[in-house]
Amino acid sequence: MPLAKKTIRDIDLAGKRVLVRVDFNVPLKDGQVADDTRIRAALPTIGFLREAGCPVVLMSHLGRPKGKPDPAFSLAPVAWELARLLGTIVGHAPDCVGPAVEAMARDLRPGQVMLLENLRFHPEEEANDPSFAAALARLGEVYVDDAFGSAHRAHASTVGVASYLPAVAGFLMERELSALGRLLDNPDRPFVVILGGAKISDKIGLVRNLLTNAMRAGDTLAVGGGMANTFLAAQGYNLGASLVEAGQLVLARELLTEAARLGIKVILPSDLVVAKEIAAHAPSRVVAPDGVAPDERAVDIGPATREAIATSCRDAGTIFWNGPLGVFEVDDFAAGTTAVARAVAASPAYSVVGGGDSAAAVEKAGVAAQVSHVSTGGGASLEFLEGRELPGVACLLDR
Repeated sequence: MPLAKKTIRDIDLAGKRVLVRVDFNVPLKDGQVADDTRIRAALPTIGFLREAGCPVVLMSHLGRPKGKPDPAFSLAPVAWELARLLGTIVGHAPDCVGPAVEAMARDLRPGQVMLLENLRFHPEEEANDPSFAAALARLGEVYVDDAFGSAHRAHASTVGVASYLPAVAGFLMERELSALGRLLDNPDRPFVVILGGAKISDKIGLVRNLLTNAMRAGDTLAVGGGMANTFLAAQGYNLGASLVEAGQLVLARELLTEAARLGIKVILPSDLVVAKEIAAHAPSRVVAPDGVAPDERAVDIGPATREAIATSCRDAGTIFWNGPLGVFEVDDFAAGTTAVARAVAASPAYSVVGGGDSAAAVEKAGVAAQVSHVSTGGGASLEFLEGRELPGVACLLDR
């Protein structure tokens, strides 16, 4: 699907100072970056701009500092890590707006890079305050949005600045929109959608839009994790102490009926790993859905279910996976999620893995490089696939 928005290839950048929204919301440990995946994802855009002779001003949020400066959420460690990856000095501004920051930006020479301090040290960022957006815009002559993970937020740095500067997509934004758009725009078939996570209520819009606009007869919808419990309960199974959304049983039955009407195969767990407590080394056993004791809860999909999903992946033309298939954060209950990660990676299909735990699973399994596209945006990717307009994309210049 051709990208409908202009990118940094489509605009005259020569010598212009460029303000770039990146997603450097990375984990820190002991004052250092613990995972540089998101930083590395922005390097192609930064490199392109430097080669074009642009002074580059980067801006990002980090964590939830509640609208005021907090040293624990400073982007200083990120500036150090970026400098290491680029092999050059990266200036770190003491703030993200104000005369001192504007002076730093003006003094940048072609190819030099600076990183602003945490945008969320100011409440005006999340409020999309026009004056704050204008202050950010004074730091550049062109605005580039390369923060797909924040594109579903209408904040000053993602939407507001586009009112003051020509706004285009960076390479990461382009890659995300192209990969996710391919899922909705007549994907190669069979199309296999694998959904996990705790709640069906979090993914109602996603399931409805995929069933209505992307999936066809012969495609497969596989469901695991906590949300599978609600589907199983809707079929009459007693899941013991498992998480079940009692208020979503009617919806679950409706979705199963709609999938059957469309000729879409649904894979629900035929076996479950159950335990009496969610803890490392807790005793567990594999049972059929009708074998869960009152004091047990489902913590993973069983071996037969893993194989059923893996089989669907082998024959797929396109795969989309979002959400863990069990209590992934406890190693004893991560086998199902890990098996699916390996099955997705081993498939010859075009494969897209949603952000968050799914992305962490393919990284942990060591197979991320074998997946066609691992999204950097959890909430943004889901909203896009729900068919919703993302504010941080809508504000960019049309082709």
